[in-house]
Amino acid sequence: MQLSEEQRTALANGSCGDPFALLGPRSHGNAVWIRVLLPGARRVEVLDSSGVPAGVLHDEGANGVHAGEVRLDGPHSAYRLRVTWANGQQEEIDDPYRFAPQLGEQDVWYLAEGTHRRPWTALGAHLKNCAGVDGVRFAVWAPNASSVHVIGDFNAWDPRRHPMRKRLECGVWELFVPCVEAGASYKFSLRDSGGRKLPDKADPFAFHAQLRPETASVVSELPATPRPLATAITAPAPLAIYEVHVGSWRRDPHQPGRFLSWPELASQLAEYVVDMGFTHVELLPISEHPFDGSWGYQPTALYAPTSRHGTTAEFAAFVDTLHEAGIGVILDWVPAHFPEDDHGLARFDGTCLYEHADPRQGRHPDWGTLIYNFGRREVRNFLVSNALYWLEVFGVDGLRVDAVASMLYLDYSRAHDEWVPNRFGGRENLEAVEFLREVNAAVREHHPNALMIAEESTAWPGVTSDPRSGGLGFHYKWNMGWMNDTLGFMARDPVHRKFHHNELTFSFTYAHTERFILPLSHDEVVHGKGSLPDKMPGDDWQRFANLRAYYGFMYAHPGGKLLFMGTEFAQSREWNHDQSLDWHLLETSRHAEVQRLVRDLNHLYRELPALQIGDTDASGFRWISGADAEHSVVAFLRETPNGEGVLVAVSHFTPATRESYRIGVPRPGRYVERINTDAADYGGSGVGNLGGIETEAESFHGFPHSLVLTLPPLSTMLLEWKG
Repeated sequence: MQLSEEQRTALANGSCGDPFALLGPRSHGNAVWIRVLLPGARRVEVLDSSGVPAGVLHDEGANGVHAGEVRLDGPHSAYRLRVTWANGQQEEIDDPYRFAPQLGEQDVWYLAEGTHRRPWTALGAHLKNCAGVDGVRFAVWAPNASSVHVIGDFNAWDPRRHPMRKRLECGVWELFVPCVEAGASYKFSLRDSGGRKLPDKADPFAFHAQLRPETASVVSELPATPRPLATAITAPAPLAIYEVHVGSWRRDPHQPGRFLSWPELASQLAEYVVDMGFTHVELLPISEHPFDGSWGYQPTALYAPTSRHGTTAEFAAFVDTLHEAGIGVILDWVPAHFPEDDHGLARFDGTCLYEHADPRQGRHPDWGTLIYNFGRREVRNFLVSNALYWLEVFGVDGLRVDAVASMLYLDYSRAHDEWVPNRFGGRENLEAVEFLREVNAAVREHHPNALMIAEESTAWPGVTSDPRSGGLGFHYKWNMGWMNDTLGFMARDPVHRKFHHNELTFSFTYAHTERFILPLSHDEVVHGKGSLPDKMPGDDWQRFANLRAYYGFMYAHPGGKLLFMGTEFAQSREWNHDQSLDWHLLETSRHAEVQRLVRDLNHLYRELPALQIGDTDASGFRWISGADAEHSVVAFLRETPNGEGVLVAVSHFTPATRESYRIGVPRPGRYVERINTDAADYGGSGVGNLGGIETEAESFHGFPHSLVLTLPPLSTMLLEWKG
């Protein structure tokens, strides 16, 4: 039963790769032999299940190793250790090495296959009761490590104390540590295949983490599951999304710089979003991330809601509060890249476990981040399961997948000699394509009411098409072309807009080739791009009039809607993630008037089926006139299939008032102004059509009837047919 010198060294320096071969109880003739590893212990006594002393373990002279024969009924008997530490303190503890393996055979099998759809239930830190003893089961995938020890505040961060057992079938290391409770901080101490000490790693499956700049994982319970989703996919349905960075939407006004907690955010955000008429909030990534300036787009703990705002349970309650208010919750999700921080996934077990080893495949040159190896089934499953985790455990209503274009193309932002072609010699990342199809298929299978949205900026075909027909399987795609073209048009002096009319109209030619969302996102108000009012030409009045007209055009245009926080009241400065939005601007009439317009647009959008059907169905849209470049006017219809719901949209992008402007319409009768962005209530000049207008029996634009309108300057009007 004596240790070899090599075994003594392994236990002494924290490099033991097979602790259960050396530690814990075993039969020794008619007795039981126990060896324990307790650095700093002066005396170790064994107590039987009744608390009766059963023997004293002698010091084997190997930095905390104590061993000896004891009087127990057998090696499977329950026992405790009475430890006297070097400082004289005494405590009773349970021996982690008397407990059997904790991972079930089915978990081991699926982990080995890389097909465990809920690996978070097997890996990570889980509060358990084993044989009547409370503690935590730790488990981590590190197949190429020679040893893994769990370290934490429960063992003074001693890398010798708790070496883990390796399940050879799947490369997972696991250990049940008695008496560890929720709130305990921990990491994994690993050595590579050659025995070299690696940087201590946070848990890839941690459910909570320390607040930056600290980087340890934190033992946390998950909320009860399953949790219902607030919204379901129906067609047509309004999709008016309020994009929010929770760290800077609001800050504590009494403690400048303090983040609001999840409970504070829940009550304030729910009330505001309901009032404003948005259907969903979309949160910039809330997975734990070390650097505030990444806005969450460089996460190190995909399974942990950020601790900046509170606990995991409080985040779950935040989602519940928004659901109770009828608001859907969408999370930005980042499978495209991850940072190189030492405590994260990079070279996790001494090898490129999660990333590609070749930097031409495994590193983003623009962002200085690493790229997941989508061809490795365990990595693919880690990501697919993470998508299911947020939907299932927290009941969120959808995921917006960040940077899809960077995933689809092997040569993304690379010179011709800095990328590796696929097996056919092409630039398409076939493994990433299969991953995206897999994650979308898994979401449809397990959570069919959830939304999957792609931020995809290229002309890749079929992003929202069924994978069976060659598509990627997303429900929606951001229409980046619309955003770029129309913002370019709006930035031009109205005198020059007639020469660039196609920038206004081109998006209509492809508006129904995908299921689109029209985004005015955070990316448009950072990095020197200025605020949305800054992008508009003219004096102060014209800038706000342009913005109001643009918002009216956006809500009339086919596609779901997304506005980044602050744009709904025309925040004047660029967004700064380190401070609150400028809510004081609402004390100024022009900002409050823009907010009122957005509120009314949202409520009208939700009220009228004609504004919803054409978002994804081409039959709900018809041109009236898109060719009047000379006057920078476009007019079109949004209508229901039965023709009973008809809405006329007319946008005019010059500062002149145009009298007697005739447009054709399909039905006779009265058309009522439901929105006029030039109305005095919105800060406009008050020019319009006295609230409504009757048709004339003169055909025009190929329609049997017509309206003769007064077009206000820099305006959009939405007129509803009332019959």
